[in-house]
Amino acid sequence: MLKLYNSLSRTKEEFKPIKEGQVKMYTCGPTVYWYAHIGNMRAYIFMDILRRVLKYNGYKVNGVMNITDVGHKTSDEDAGEDKMVVAATREHKSVYKIAEFYTKHFMEDIQALNIGKPEHIVKATEHIKEMQQIVMTLLKKGFAYELDDGIYFDVSKFPSYGSLSGIKADDRLAGARVEINEQKRNPADFALWKKAEPNHIMQWESPWGMGYPGWHIECSAMSRKYLGDHFDIHTGGIDHLTIHHENEIAQNDCSCGHKSVNYWIHSEFLLVDGGKMSKSLGNVYTVPELVSRGFKALDYRYFCLNTHYHNKLNFTFAGLDSAKIGYERLRNLVLLHKTGENKVNAETLEKYHALFLDAINDDLNLPKALGIVWEMLKTEEKSEDIYNLTVEFDSVFGLDLDKAEVENQKQEIPQIVVELANQRLLARKNKDFALSDKLREELKQNGYAVKDNALGYELTKI
Repeated sequence: MLKLYNSLSRTKEEFKPIKEGQVKMYTCGPTVYWYAHIGNMRAYIFMDILRRVLKYNGYKVNGVMNITDVGHKTSDEDAGEDKMVVAATREHKSVYKIAEFYTKHFMEDIQALNIGKPEHIVKATEHIKEMQQIVMTLLKKGFAYELDDGIYFDVSKFPSYGSLSGIKADDRLAGARVEINEQKRNPADFALWKKAEPNHIMQWESPWGMGYPGWHIECSAMSRKYLGDHFDIHTGGIDHLTIHHENEIAQNDCSCGHKSVNYWIHSEFLLVDGGKMSKSLGNVYTVPELVSRGFKALDYRYFCLNTHYHNKLNFTFAGLDSAKIGYERLRNLVLLHKTGENKVNAETLEKYHALFLDAINDDLNLPKALGIVWEMLKTEEKSEDIYNLTVEFDSVFGLDLDKAEVENQKQEIPQIVVELANQRLLARKNKDFALSDKLREELKQNGYAVKDNALGYELTKI
C-alpha cells in the first residue's frame, strides 16, 4: 500500500488514484531564464523518484511538466520584472532565443541525472488561448475583476484560500513581497492577466487589449489541457507552496467548480553549507560545475537519495565526496555479485523484495530502501540472484547499477583481470591462501596490483 504525504491535509495518506491503475501528475517545471542549479535539480530528482515508485507499483503514469518562458516575475508574486525580459536584456538576445538556450541546458542536466522526461513537456507561450479562457471563466463567475493594469483574482471570493499553506489572505500584508496596488480589493489578490505597456517585448492580443499572462495561470491552463480538471498529483519544490500553488488551487477550483487536485506533494529545500543558496555568496552550483570538479552527475543523485525528500538537505563538497565514494563502493559490490555463482533461496529474495517495497511505499523512504540494498549486497557469498534483484530495485533508484561493468571497461580493466580478481577473492574467503597468492602473481603478470579492502578489493594498473 503506497502512502504519500499530502501537503493539503498535512498527513501521510494512502494513495488512491482517481482511475484504477492510472495516475495523472503535474510538475512545476523550470523558468528558463538562467541555468538550473542543484537545488532545482533536487526537486526534479524527487519528481523522478515519485514517477518511478508509481510505475514500480504497476501504475501507468501520465505526467506533465511545464517550461515557463513568460510571465514569471522576479518575485513569485506580482512584483518586479518578467524574468525572461530581464535575461533578454542581460544577454542582448530575443526572449525566444533565451528560452531555447536554457531549455536545452535543462534537458541536458536532467538526462545526466537520469531524470526521466514526463509524457508531456509543454511551453507556456504555446498555451496563451487556454490561459485566456480560464481568465474569462473566472470573470464570468465573479471570482476576478478588471483594473487599469490587468485582471486580478479576488481571494475574498474563495473562503478556502490559504488551506494549503495555512496562511490566510488577511495575513498576507501588502508591502512585504506583494507589489502595492491601491486599486486591488485585497492585498493578496493576484494577477491573472497583465495589460502590457506598448514597449513590452512579450505580449498577445486578448479581450482586455494587448497583454501577457500572470505566472500562476500558466500551470492551471497547461495542467487542465493535458490532464483534465481533476487529476491525482501535483508536485513541486516547497518554495512554491505558500504562493504559487495556493494561487493555482484558487484558480483551478473556482473556474471548474470543484476540487481539482487530490495530492499536493512538495520536496524540501537544498541548503549549501547550512545556509541559503545565493549568487551573492557564490554558492549557486550547477550540474556541469560539479562535473568540472571531478564528480559524476549520478554522484549528486546518490547524494540526494540518502536524505528523505521531506527533509532539508545540506549540500557540502565534503558530503558530495563521501557520496561519490559510497556510490563507487555500491557499484563495485554490484559487480561482484554479477559474477557470483552462489544461489539464494526464493524466501530470502522475497524477504528483501518485501522490505524494499515497504520502504519505497512509505512516502518514498529512499534512504531506508538504499540501506536494504546495502545489507543485501554485503552478504558473504556473492550471487547473480542478488545482482538481478538489485538491478530491479534500481528501476526506482535510477543509479545505472547495471552499468558498473561498463564503467570498468571504460577504465580499461580487461575482463580477464576482473575474473582473476574475483577468483582470488573467493579463494581468500575459502582460506585457500596458496591459490590466493598464485592469483595475485597472475594479476601482476597482467599488469595489475590488487589491494584488499572491507568491500572486496581494489585494482590498480602497475
